Amino acid sequence: MRALGRVLLWLQLWALTRAAYKIWVPNTNFDAAENWSQNRTPCAGAAIEFPADKMVSVLVREAHSVASLLLPLDGELILASGAAFSASDTSSNLARSAGAAAVFLDPDRFWHDPRSWRSGDAAPNLFFVDAERVPCRHDDVVFPPDSSFRVVLGLDARTVRVHSVSALSQNFTRDEDLTAFLASRAGRLRFHGPGTLGVGSEACADPSGCVCGNAEVQPGICAALLQPLGGRCPAPACRDALRPEGQCCDLCGAIVSLTHGPAFDLERFRAGLLHVLTLPQYQGLRVAVSKVPRRTQARGATGAGGSTEIQVVLAETGPATGGARRLAAALLGNLTEHGETLGVLSATVQLSGASGGDGSALGQPGSLGALAGGVAAALLLLLLLLALLLHRKGKLRWRRRDTAVPQPEEPPRGFQNPMYKEELPAVGQADAQSSSQSYFSNPVFAETEA
Repeated sequence: MRALGRVLLWLQLWALTRAAYKIWVPNTNFDAAENWSQNRTPCAGAAIEFPADKMVSVLVREAHSVASLLLPLDGELILASGAAFSASDTSSNLARSAGAAAVFLDPDRFWHDPRSWRSGDAAPNLFFVDAERVPCRHDDVVFPPDSSFRVVLGLDARTVRVHSVSALSQNFTRDEDLTAFLASRAGRLRFHGPGTLGVGSEACADPSGCVCGNAEVQPGICAALLQPLGGRCPAPACRDALRPEGQCCDLCGAIVSLTHGPAFDLERFRAGLLHVLTLPQYQGLRVAVSKVPRRTQARGATGAGGSTEIQVVLAETGPATGGARRLAAALLGNLTEHGETLGVLSATVQLSGASGGDGSALGQPGSLGALAGGVAAALLLLLLLLALLLHRKGKLRWRRRDTAVPQPEEPPRGFQNPMYKEELPAVGQADAQSSSQSYFSNPVFAETEA
């Protein structure tokens, strides 16, 4: 646990924040096999058909010999250097052996489909909840300049707003410039749909992160993501699975929710966790870290930060091995010791698939909770034996468990880790769906924020 603390603290000192940006993945390139009905580019001498009722811009990189070419309703073929089309001899054996026509698939791809995007912050063992895989309002959006594409904007007539858009080697940061581009022929061939696209949202300047802002459109995001699965989520591989904020389906692992102070830096905290995930005992885990709306207001949390929290999702990618449980326990211990330096005020943990019992000790071997239980059992047995040896009726005095233990008027400053106490405080407890939970709070920071 001390090694984990040193890693997180060290990485807090050097990791740099990075601008958040999302990159468009699908393309309408002629030479991309996935764009054709036969899942391969057309053979020489093939008959080629584009959808007659579609508008599309297609980038062609190579030379092709075709028997026939059925063009779309409206569109353009962009020929790169060395690209060309030539007519093959329809009477040749090559043309006759080409078989069925090669049909260019529907070029439309939806803005709100998480599969249409990848993050510029991609890293091994890092993932984003589904709602944050689609561009957030603070993100910069990039359409690769070396590909053609076709985007369906929006689920309805509302405006999709981001910080900036880069397309066709132009960077748009003002609505007037982007509107003019979208109205041009080049813009109409690449963007269409019921929604509109706007830019100019403020970039996220808060080191603790910013809420994505896709909560209103999450139902549409999930519908697009699950469409190939018939609209249903796959069954999780564990019982008592968890569904993090912004995720479409349940998953196995742990959710650590943090309240924080002004010293917290999300990107550096994330970098520290990613480094920890390279350790052998945490293989098979992925982590997602983001700021989300807080479900319940925590005691002592006021101001703008009082309505948000940091969500840390530890997802198990294979058969449950307890890695998420162990890392959640280690993380709580580290925050108990170093929470002031990291800027963390309190933490709660939800776990999936706890094996036996309520798992309140997070499965730590040799935990103080297990030790206290063993001592209590031994003491009870000793008292019973003593009563038998006395051979007389007597009165045994027991302290009731619900009797309040006197507390000092001024509690000492520092960190408390109630994960090892018999009962957890009511404040900040995990949701009822969780199979187990734990908690820690930092009264030093809570006092300064109150």
